[in-house]
Amino acid sequence: MTVYESDLPGVGKKHEIDLDDGSRLVVVTHNTGKREVFRRASEDADSEKLFELSDQLARQVGTILEGAYFQPVRTGNIETLLGGNTVLEWVDVAADSPLAGATLGETNVRQETGATILAVQRGEETIVNPGGETVVEAGDTLLAVGPREACRSFASFVRDE
Repeated sequence: MTVYESDLPGVGKKHEIDLDDGSRLVVVTHNTGKREVFRRASEDADSEKLFELSDQLARQVGTILEGAYFQPVRTGNIETLLGGNTVLEWVDVAADSPLAGATLGETNVRQETGATILAVQRGEETIVNPGGETVVEAGDTLLAVGPREACRSFASFVRDE
């Protein structure tokens, strides 16, 4: 996916996003916070306005699109950028993971990777801010935070890569 960004002096910013069908989605963010969303059939075509959103509504829709409320597809690796180089990452624990059956304290995850585990999702149960005595089970999903490289190292560590 390619995103093009340009300043619109006195207006705000424009972002153009290449879509899979060859068209472009154009989002104009006004200095007031208002967003206008357009579609361009091709790079040379005129834009067609699709809709307009207030700042608050755009932020609410954005969190839904980002997956903050619901993530319909479970994968082994879902990463959310928090800002700068800090990310949240969800990693599933497989039965053959070196973490399965060990306590967080025994795994030395933070020392080994630089990432911090914020929560353990186990079925319908969520263990928030798990302590060193928390046993990691196969099938758990671990939520970690840290710099991007630390989270990549964490994912590899959990998967024993």
